[in-house]
Amino acid sequence: MSISLRHLHAFSVVAATGGIRRSSDALFRASSAVARSVSALEASLGALLFERKGRGMLLTAAGRLAQLRADRIEGELRDVRDDALRLRDRNSGAKVGGIEALLNERRLQAAALLAEVHHMPTVAHTMGTSQSAVSQAIARLEDMLGQPLFLRTAHGMVPTDAGRRWIERFERVLAELRHIPEDIAALAGVVEGVVTVGALPLARSQLLPLAIAAVLQKHPKLRIRSLESPYEELTAGLLSGRVDFLVGALRAGAGDAFDTRVLIEDRVELIARRGHPLAGKRKVRAADLDGYPWVLSRAGTPLRESLEAFFRARGMTPPVPAVETGDLALLRGLLVESDMLTVLSAHQLHYEIATAQLAVLPYDMAGLERRIGMITRRGAHLSPGANALLAEIEAVAARWR
Repeated sequence: MSISLRHLHAFSVVAATGGIRRSSDALFRASSAVARSVSALEASLGALLFERKGRGMLLTAAGRLAQLRADRIEGELRDVRDDALRLRDRNSGAKVGGIEALLNERRLQAAALLAEVHHMPTVAHTMGTSQSAVSQAIARLEDMLGQPLFLRTAHGMVPTDAGRRWIERFERVLAELRHIPEDIAALAGVVEGVVTVGALPLARSQLLPLAIAAVLQKHPKLRIRSLESPYEELTAGLLSGRVDFLVGALRAGAGDAFDTRVLIEDRVELIARRGHPLAGKRKVRAADLDGYPWVLSRAGTPLRESLEAFFRARGMTPPVPAVETGDLALLRGLLVESDMLTVLSAHQLHYEIATAQLAVLPYDMAGLERRIGMITRRGAHLSPGANALLAEIEAVAARWR
């Protein structure tokens, strides 16, 4: 992390007060030290953040972008401190310090990594430091907040309830910090940085590949990371800022923490191999399905629950799958090599259907429509790269409507 939170805080105070001399009183630092902090931040970003004029320090366009992120960072850290004060008043009465101890990106990174891997030596190795330094970083945060962040258990270092809440905010701070250079580069027309996308199954076969190819053609310095974890893990990453947005099938009751945007309505289809005994029929009826094995998504998934409700609403017993899997490669292989049936979005098996390895059977599955869309954290300020990829996803979806 090349940007210092302390330098950013000094910059923010200078921006608010309009000058180095006026900010030194608020920061309890010498004017020369404040000036060095601002210069160091400008050097790390490769951009001037202020115009130095006789009447004071005026923000440049780059400075205004940095100030936007700085305000969001300090809001997150103030919320952590306010939460610690509430806990102090309710429980222990332990001392809670100012936010100065939180203005250290290495401490926040150590806490975020430890919450992920639960193992202090691994954190030390990842950060290129000693285990003692990691331990001291966590202890300093705990001293400032007056509460333990972690508990030592048989499963390693596990966040406390308060620690989990605060580390989620620490991760959002680190994400805002990462985006500052990307924001400033975009001023010069350069879209760069890393975009992390939570890829849900319905988006992986066509929508996301087409959009990624298009955005990289326009912005070759951009890098894309795709995560294919379970929905709950992806939404947790979205809340912490580790994931920029999710794309795929939308779920009911996403919650107040998220914004959703519908891209297209998708229908599921009855699918089997080319040459399947039912593939030659002009219309497949319910009775025709008897005797064929099924490969379906796992019990409890939204598609499986919708499918079971579909059959019950028609007075039919839902199919009992011979194979349950969430692995698209395994499902494809089973369909191609057997007389198994599945119910799935045709988008997910687009290339196999286009090359006639698989076929959509003429069976009416009206009522099993699903919405494909994007999910973002409410209030998030996405990076230029994330916005560029979102625009390409919307463009691809618009061609399908």
